[in-house]
Amino acid sequence: QVQLVESGGGLVQAGGSLRLSCAASGRTFSRYAMGWFRQAPGKEREFVAAISWSGDSTYYADSVKGRFTISRDNAKNTVFLQMNSLKPEDTAVYYCAERAALYMSGSYYSYDYDYWGQGTQVTVSS
Repeated sequence: QVQLVESGGGLVQAGGSLRLSCAASGRTFSRYAMGWFRQAPGKEREFVAAISWSGDSTYYADSVKGRFTISRDNAKNTVFLQMNSLKPEDTAVYYCAERAALYMSGSYYSYDYDYWGQGTQVTVSS
C-alpha cells in the first residue's frame, strides 16, 4: 500500500523559506512521477509543481515559478519542495501526490494522481 508522509511545514514570515519533504513507501518510488498541490481555506486544491519519474522534467504553476523548486531523491524515496520568497498568498495546506501509472511525466491535474499524503500546513505572515 502506498503511503506518502509530508513534513517541513510551519509558520514563516513573508520573504522567508521553507523546505517541504514527502517520504514515500509501498512501491518502487523511482518509477513514478510526483506532484505538489495546495489548498487554501475556502479555495479549490491547486497545482503547485510536479516532477517526472526520472527527475529530468519539472513543471510549475505560474504563481510559484522562479520561487519554488521541486526535486527528488530516488535513493531516499523522497520528493522535496524548496519554497523561497514566500508570500502570504502561499498560505495553504500542501499535499504531495504520486501518479498511478509507471514512467510518466509530471501532470498539472489532480485526477492524474491516485495517492495523496495527509498534508502539511504552511502559513506565511505579512
